[in-house]
Formats: sequence, C-alpha cells, structure tokens
Amino acid sequence: MKYFEKEKLEIIKNKISDIKNINVLELGVQNGNSTNMFLEICNQNDGYLTSIDIKDCSSVSTDKRWKFILSSDDNFELVEKFIANKQFDVLFIDSYHEPNHVKKVFFHYFKFLKKDALIFIDDVMWLPYIKNGVKDNDFIERINRLTFDKLLEIFNNNVENLTLDINFSGSGLATLKKIGEKLNKEKKIKNRLFSIKNLIKKYIYSPQPKN
Repeated sequence: MKYFEKEKLEIIKNKISDIKNINVLELGVQNGNSTNMFLEICNQNDGYLTSIDIKDCSSVSTDKRWKFILSSDDNFELVEKFIANKQFDVLFIDSYHEPNHVKKVFFHYFKFLKKDALIFIDDVMWLPYIKNGVKDNDFIERINRLTFDKLLEIFNNNVENLTLDINFSGSGLATLKKIGEKLNKEKKIKNRLFSIKNLIKKYIYSPQPKN
C-alpha cells in the first residue's frame, strides 16, 4: 500500500473509530484496502459495511458484516433495492473520479446519511500532478482541480448544511460533515483576481524594471 493511501486511511480510521453500531456506505472497492479498514472498525464497533463497485470485488472479503453490490454507484434504482431503509454514519466516495459524477452521487446519497454523518472524498488535490511535479500528469491535475472546485461550489451554498476540511497530502482527502437535512445546489464562485480592475491594479503596483 502506498504511503499516502495508508496515511489517508489512518485519517479516516481515527475519525470514525468511536462510532458505535457504525453503518458505512463505500463507493469503490478496487483492491479492498479501504474495505478491510472499514470492516475492522465494523467488527470492533458492531457495525456493517455496504460497498458498491462496477467490477466484481466480491472476493475481497468473506466477512458477514459486509454486503457487496455489483453495480455502478449511479445506478440508483438498483442500489436502492439494497439500501432503501438504511441510514449511514459514513459515506466514502472513491469510485469514478470525475467532478460531475462526484457531485451526482454526493447529492443522491446525502439523504441516506444520518445527522452528523461523515463524508470522505478521495483524490481532490492536484499539486503532485502539476507540470514538473512529483507525479506530473496533465489529465489527473485537471480532473482533480475540477473536483476540488466542484466541492468548493457545493460548500459555498451549503455552509449551514455542511462542514468541510481538506487534507492536502498526496492526492488529497476531503472530509465533510452533514449538519443540515437538505442540500442546496452548488453556487459558482466568482474569481475577481482576473477582473479588469484587479489586472490594472496588478500592473500599476507591480515593480517596474529599472533603467
């Protein structure tokens, strides 16, 4: 397991380890590292884990506290056959890392979360992937930037419904808490840095080259 992945799982583990009768919804299983961490907590605290993945990851565990659903996590009609009457303490979003998909599943599964539930969203940081960065990758830089911006837009119009913290290590981890019952639509954030007014100020106050 890569260092930063292990570090992020430890962050999540520390935040949820005291939740009794914990009920977790995991979007994305892949190699099962997060799944096994969640199951460890479930076995300690008499809880249950429901995981969804478009690939068959059913061999990851035989734990009786685990329910695996073979499906895309935005096939809501199918998924709700399994979770219709459940309320979750934790939602982990680590499936299709694309801003509109993250937004879609975030808004949909929000209603299945208890008050004060925690939402963890992986891969929200772009710094390692910038040009000449340690993991220089144009596509991942762009998609992680867009996901980061989308989260800020959601939070921008939901400060009474959510809290938001971001860990900048590695590919980043966003932690949100549900403090309101409903979500408002995201609100675009106007950037004044590149307004004509501020561009003029930048030119006027920038040091001029000496002759």
